[in-house]
Order: sequence, then structure tokens, then C-alpha cells
Amino acid sequence: MTNKDVSRHDRLLQELQHDPYHAKLKLKEPTVCSECGAVFHKGRWSWAAAPAGAHQALCPACLRTRDEIPAAFLTLRGAFLSGHRDEILHLARHLEERERAEHPLKRIMAVEESNGEIRLSFTEAHLARNIGEAVRDAYKGELDYHYADEDIMLRVTWTRDA
Repeated sequence: MTNKDVSRHDRLLQELQHDPYHAKLKLKEPTVCSECGAVFHKGRWSWAAAPAGAHQALCPACLRTRDEIPAAFLTLRGAFLSGHRDEILHLARHLEERERAEHPLKRIMAVEESNGEIRLSFTEAHLARNIGEAVRDAYKGELDYHYADEDIMLRVTWTRDA
């Protein structure tokens, strides 16, 4: 792992502490998300049956989706993309389903296409990074990570021209 890799991972962990969509106060337990049905219990969100009498609230992922404020973006671009669009998107969706099965807050919010690019938005930064790395590992190409100093949003870009 290079120094660049270490600082990137540190940055991801630091940003979670400043994320306005992660509750500042502990939720009452158990709490069920009134939108997706995820349950907050023992300090984390999980997929479980909602206990009788559970409190109601929106989970951070549903709040982000409602407010249309992603935690991260993954932009896919380059000439290679046009011939492999469906398989790359299938890979992204497959990884999201696998992650979301254990971590309800890890979701793709939207997939938008324009000018030969595909832009995925996410409720959680680590999922964008993991899908970007999986695309790079499967199809080669270049992967770039970017945080603006004043921004808590991660922007990942994958490019392959040939």
C-alpha cells in the first residue's frame, strides 16, 4: 500500500465523522426506517424484522435519496465504455446487491448517462470506491479519487480509452 493509498483510506474514515447524514445523537432502539424497513439496533442498521413498538425514522440512505444529496459519485468514461456498458453496469449492480444485503446504507441512488459517460451516485462513499476498484480490476483502465477540501463528497472516475 502506497502513502497515497493510506491517506485516501484515512480521508474516507475522517469524512464519515463529519457526514451530516450520520446521526449526531444516538437513535432510540429499536428504530425502523419508515421508507426501506431497515432496523437500527445495537448501534447499527441492518435488515431484520421490525420489533413491535419500534420507533420510526428515516435511515441515512433514505434521507440522502429523498434529499438527492449523494455521498459519492462514480463516473465511467472512455471509448471502451460504449462496447461494454451493459456488463460494467451489471458488475456495479451485482456488487451493490451483495454489499446492500449486509449493509442497508450502501446503495446506488441513480444512474445517469450523457455525452458517452455514465455517472452513478451513492448513499455511501465506500461503495463508490469499491465498485470503481472492481471495474478497474475487471477491465483495467485508470481510476482517480478526488475530494474537494470543503466537500465531504467523494468523486471517483474510471477511464479507459481502448
